[in-house]
Amino acid sequence: MEVGEGSAAAAAAPRSVAAARGYRTRRELKFKKNEEDFEEWYEDVVVKGELIEYYQVSGCYILRPWCYSIWESIKSFLDAEMRCMGVENVYFPLFVPEKLLSKKKDVEEEEGEEEEAKEPRKFAAPPEDQEKVVAWVTKSGSVELDVPVAIRPSSETIMYHSFAKWIQSHRDLPLKLNQWCNVVRWESKDPTPFIRSKEFLWQEGHTAFGIKEEADAEVQEVLEVYCRVYEELLAVPVIQGVKSEREKFPGSLSTATVEAFVQGPRGIQGATVRSLGQHFSKAFNITFEDEAGAKKRVWQNSWELSTRAIGIMAMVHGDDRGLVLPPRVAPIQVIVIPTSGASSSSETTNADAADLSQECKSVAHLLQEGGIRSATDSREDCTPGWKNAYWEMKGVPLRIEISARDMENRQVTVARRDLAEGANGHTTVVPKHELLETVRELLDRIQRCLLESARQQRDAAMAVALNWQDFKTVWQRKKMVLAPWCDEVEAEKQVEEKLRRRCKLMLRMPYELDNNTHLSLITRMITTLSADTKCFVTGKPAKSWGLWGRSF
Repeated sequence: MEVGEGSAAAAAAPRSVAAARGYRTRRELKFKKNEEDFEEWYEDVVVKGELIEYYQVSGCYILRPWCYSIWESIKSFLDAEMRCMGVENVYFPLFVPEKLLSKKKDVEEEEGEEEEAKEPRKFAAPPEDQEKVVAWVTKSGSVELDVPVAIRPSSETIMYHSFAKWIQSHRDLPLKLNQWCNVVRWESKDPTPFIRSKEFLWQEGHTAFGIKEEADAEVQEVLEVYCRVYEELLAVPVIQGVKSEREKFPGSLSTATVEAFVQGPRGIQGATVRSLGQHFSKAFNITFEDEAGAKKRVWQNSWELSTRAIGIMAMVHGDDRGLVLPPRVAPIQVIVIPTSGASSSSETTNADAADLSQECKSVAHLLQEGGIRSATDSREDCTPGWKNAYWEMKGVPLRIEISARDMENRQVTVARRDLAEGANGHTTVVPKHELLETVRELLDRIQRCLLESARQQRDAAMAVALNWQDFKTVWQRKKMVLAPWCDEVEAEKQVEEKLRRRCKLMLRMPYELDNNTHLSLITRMITTLSADTKCFVTGKPAKSWGLWGRSF
């Protein structure tokens, strides 16, 4: 691949025209990546890094090719994993009849009533809060529709109507379906690219099982796959856990998530797996005949990961020079750039640009033959310095610079994007015959270093507190807090009311009190709890670990 190939007119254009097209314009970020300017920095970097472009409808964004290529890498990984799990891809319509959407409301209301009956203090998000984000089609041209239809905010109601038809016998189970699609949620809050928008892309898995144990096993299986997406592909460390009763998806038995952590530190939900129990199978009459001939309801799960993952990746790895992309998802892993540099030989002192350009193409081709995504930047109206800054902003993992001197000496200069200029190992001079092996090693090293660096930053922003005084001390230091918790909603509310500083229970992580369990869910956050461990806020017996922090 050659950047600028086929654009001879642009290369020959006057500088004023080239400038009008965006060339030679220094794309420096206006904000620094710090706690005060973080949100402004983030929106600046995803635009100048060419992940998104703003659109005329607030809360909707254009996903540029650089971004969509990353999404395709995530999609390819997940598709392969889902095939191994026996999940098949399908596609269901975009529109939801009002009568089907009302069934979801019934499920949510009934689930809330059940929880209230079991324990009056339990809380489920009111269904009307969910309804506020549903967008409706009410007209065809200028003609009012007799029956308005909703644009899917998710697909439970669309898909489960068909599940009831397709599942009749135990032989039809398990049913495991996934669809890649867009959804619309007409959020009224301030939009943020990838994180909170009116329309976004995702995959949503919907599965049905004959017994609860199979459904429960899938929850953990999917969580592990989502962890691998973040840690193996995006080099973002995440923590698995379960949302509290206040935060779980209405209509579910429980909502499990993988949580990522960004500047602040602040938590952000990376993906979700919902154990739906039999609430929806009751509402949609999804039943099957077991081997003994008895009629039973299925047990269901739903799970999804969206383009939010791309935004989280940009938040975690980006710096004051732009994006920093992990090699495994970078659309271009290596960019090759011709640079100035005199040769030591008088015969090659005037080596023309064509020879240097050809050498760059040769190096890129060598890497491509070795399975590395590489390209050359052949634009003649841009200086090498401008090109370096441009590809740094886009986060390309490795940059190869070749001068006339390098060409004569059969070598290249390799620069790592993840390291600051002047840092040890930032640039390396590599003989051409060793280039392929060296580049492979460097890409693997960058992938590992990004994950380890992000994990160290996350762990440094966490601390354990076993009592209220320690909790307040850690919180005042602007850290996330891991504390034993009685697992009661009122205690959760009590903490928020006492601090009044956006404190939120991010995750709860159950443990077995009878086994003096060692908590090792968080790297380097290991402690031992005994059966008499008390909740840090109420003094009641602890039932789980609670991870508290600020949400993005």
